[in-house]
Amino acid sequence: MKKKFKRALFAGAGTAASVILARKLVRNIFNRSHDHALKILMEDPYDENLWELISAGTRIGWQNVVETNLRSATGKAISRPMGSPKKFPSLDDLVFTFAQLYNMPTPLEEAIDTKVTIGKKAKKPFTVEIPILIAPMAYGEALSKKAKIALAKGAAMAGTATNTGEGPFLPEERQAAKYLIYQYNRGDWGKTPEIIRQCDAVEIQIGQGALGGVGHVMYAKEIDKELRKAFNFPPGKDAVAHSRQPEVKEPEDFALLVKKLKDIGSGIPVGVKMAAGKHLEADLRILCEAGIDFISMEGAEAATKASVPILQDDFGVPIAFAITRAANWLKENGYKDQVTLIASGKMRTPGDVLKACALGADAVYIGAVALFALSHTQVLKPLPFEPPTQIVWHGAKYASKFKIDEGAKNLHRFLLACKDEIEKGIKALGKTCLSEVGREDLMALNELIGKGCGIKMVYEAFKG
Repeated sequence: MKKKFKRALFAGAGTAASVILARKLVRNIFNRSHDHALKILMEDPYDENLWELISAGTRIGWQNVVETNLRSATGKAISRPMGSPKKFPSLDDLVFTFAQLYNMPTPLEEAIDTKVTIGKKAKKPFTVEIPILIAPMAYGEALSKKAKIALAKGAAMAGTATNTGEGPFLPEERQAAKYLIYQYNRGDWGKTPEIIRQCDAVEIQIGQGALGGVGHVMYAKEIDKELRKAFNFPPGKDAVAHSRQPEVKEPEDFALLVKKLKDIGSGIPVGVKMAAGKHLEADLRILCEAGIDFISMEGAEAATKASVPILQDDFGVPIAFAITRAANWLKENGYKDQVTLIASGKMRTPGDVLKACALGADAVYIGAVALFALSHTQVLKPLPFEPPTQIVWHGAKYASKFKIDEGAKNLHRFLLACKDEIEKGIKALGKTCLSEVGREDLMALNELIGKGCGIKMVYEAFKG
């Protein structure tokens, strides 16, 4: 027994000594390699120094370095998902005031009204419980059927609306949604009276913040059997979204399309999806004179499943300025109480929502952040070897593993949390209703946003 104990003791001591020796050896090798590498960086001429990559990459921008190589590889326009990484002047440059004595905060027990009516003067308006709607994201062209159903269910649980996006109509999405907005696409699929009559509103697509009025094609080889059936396309046919609505060859034609859809829908709200540009006020006049019920307006920050970087980075009006201009025009021209204004583009937090409403929007669309909330811990399935979007994209490797009910509950909880925070924000302003929140409650952190949105600077003294 003693001999066995001694052998074990010696073996353990030997193992410990080996571990210590190995650690010293590894540390010594790492130290020499580290010192050698740093010595090269410290002494090599710049034109031979690897640090030149860091220096040049920082100057040019790593996003630009990667996209330069992608362009070099194909010789064609590249397609970037999820919007621009560019930092535009934004809602981050605005902050709210506090009600304390001059304005008293709202009592803790007071109920807060966050309801919003879509289509204020339509024959069949509808009212959502929160000023947050789920943005148009297309089935098949972007999201899987499971993801679309989960978005609809989660939105319904929160008492708000979801949008079909430009993809094929999904009966399962209609069944899951409480309020469904049908996007009247620029292609030749769907758009039948039977589909329109099943929905709670129609949104005519004329542009997007990440695309403008640029058309795009989903080629036949990219359309799988499930999607081809949904499109009701024969084999070999491409899905073409034109740059213009096929029925609107001249601006005057738009009013005819609005009337047609109002007649088909028997009074459901008819709206428009557009990007904000230089001629925003002229576009608004055409829309409002055509009898539109709501305007879904996207700023330059808006994303889509894929578009070329130049349209994402170098076109459009940032959403803070777009909301301000649109709200001013609607008020000055007598449409504020007739037309619902929905803002879209990089809406991420309850604070973003409340700021957009303070600037003059009635409600907002959320897209990317809704997908983050929806997928929650389900993104662990594709990570770390695949991007998290692989759990929600149509035809992606992990799309079949997405759980609808779990996703819907995650989205519902996120929307409830947003509502709770917005209510607290309204109370902090000494108000009881979302519609009472306005620009007088905001302060600007920089001159550009202050001047552009008509907001006082944080350093300006209050004069009563």
